[in-house]
Amino acid sequence: MAESLSDLVARDDIRFVLATFVDLHGKPCAKLVPAGGVERLAVDGVGFAGFAAGALGQTPADPDIMAMPDVSSWTPLGFLRPGLAMVHCDPYVEGEPWRYAPRVILARAIERLAAAGLTAQVGAEAEYFLVKRDAAGAVVVADDLDTSDQPCYDARGVTRMYDHLTAVSDAVNGLGWDNYANDHEDGNGQFEQNFTHADPVRTADRVIAFRYLVAVLAEARGMTATFMPKPFTNRTGTGLHLHVSLHGHDQSGPRFPDPSDARGLGLSPLAYSFIAGLIGHAPALLALTCPTVNSYKRLSAPAPSSGASWAPTRATYGGNDRTHLLRVPAGDRVEIRGVDGAANPYLAMAAALTAGLDGVTRGLDPGDPGLRADAPALPPTLLHAADALAADPTLRGALDAAGDGVAAYYVGLKRDEFLAWHAQVSPWEIERYLTAV
Repeated sequence: MAESLSDLVARDDIRFVLATFVDLHGKPCAKLVPAGGVERLAVDGVGFAGFAAGALGQTPADPDIMAMPDVSSWTPLGFLRPGLAMVHCDPYVEGEPWRYAPRVILARAIERLAAAGLTAQVGAEAEYFLVKRDAAGAVVVADDLDTSDQPCYDARGVTRMYDHLTAVSDAVNGLGWDNYANDHEDGNGQFEQNFTHADPVRTADRVIAFRYLVAVLAEARGMTATFMPKPFTNRTGTGLHLHVSLHGHDQSGPRFPDPSDARGLGLSPLAYSFIAGLIGHAPALLALTCPTVNSYKRLSAPAPSSGASWAPTRATYGGNDRTHLLRVPAGDRVEIRGVDGAANPYLAMAAALTAGLDGVTRGLDPGDPGLRADAPALPPTLLHAADALAADPTLRGALDAAGDGVAAYYVGLKRDEFLAWHAQVSPWEIERYLTAV
């Protein structure tokens, strides 16, 4: 029999539980529940004023959001604080799953896959920068010695951050996620720490918990961990690449591999249809996988000193080639490279699975792999991506799967975000225009 929340609290000697969920932006929200209150948490959930929590489709007049814990997401955090744990929650309002909740939206996407006889596995490559403030208050790389033009995989850079990286690795392995590699990425101060794939909800939960634990462990060492897509103009941006595979719902095994593939990528017709769906919906998809104004400064960036931006600019696919939106490193999965560090993992996965499933359902074909001049360009700004989402009924349906109004609300949030940024006068404008005429 599955362990109850009370059983887990007793087993792991927990004093307090972070009952956690995220808003549409991916902001983690939580209440700290003492061990003595977990039975009530398990039965009734814990209440939040939704409007105060963030972008959740509520006004001050709306009833409470009740966060109901998913015991399968239990995450002991004793390496951060003795006696602390986290449990991911599904928000409810008046007894019904709240349609604006990202975890609920992803669950609906998984239900649509199941109706087609499919399940998914997703892996996530979570990149981030370690930074600090200098004497003038500017954001700079935390490691003063990390100045190489090509710092990727630098053994010395990894060693200088050994204490932080190994603390994260030990934490991830202690949770059973199987951290299998840690490296210095392409930007100065940028790192990636990998853990194994799982079902979409479990992987999304882990991304949220990973961001949280990385941030807390960095703060303990006087640093700030940022998952911002492009914190530095002259350095590589931060991705959250997703590796997706489909499997039979009846345990019939992987559905992507096909060694007889005439195109040479080792993929089945179903896999190519999944790719075609992602390509066909790419402009709208990016509103959910690259969800900030800053995201598009990563996508459109010129090559930094390291030599490459590593970000796609067109909706193309290919083999083991990192210039594409969709890379096929092996016949068992597709890597979606158009996802960045700011992405809400629940929404990104829900959108990707919905787009790919549309291609499968309609039997679409993506054409031959490779970079093509006629391939659709990716949106140049968040506003373009939001407009593409507004015009795409399939991906709007992914957001509205648990109830109408979510897609329109999300598009409105993103348009407002773009216009708020656009209204600001930047130092670049002062330099360019102050005495231009």
